[in-house]
Amino acid sequence: MPKMKTHRGAAKRFRLTSTGKVKRAKAYKSHLLAGKSSKRKRRLRQAGLVAAADRKRIARLLPYGA
Repeated sequence: MPKMKTHRGAAKRFRLTSTGKVKRAKAYKSHLLAGKSSKRKRRLRQAGLVAAADRKRIARLLPYGA
């Protein structure tokens, strides 16, 4: 069986945690920041987790835990 390829787009967007959850960046932090509160922007800096329903799909794109 040949080696599986990592989905490069997914590898740039997601990381696996040691417990197998999938870490992701939050959306809405790229532009139009003047209208967002400091509190909101601060919260957007922190990583989020992919929902349990989507975890299996994303993990399939990252066969070696990229």
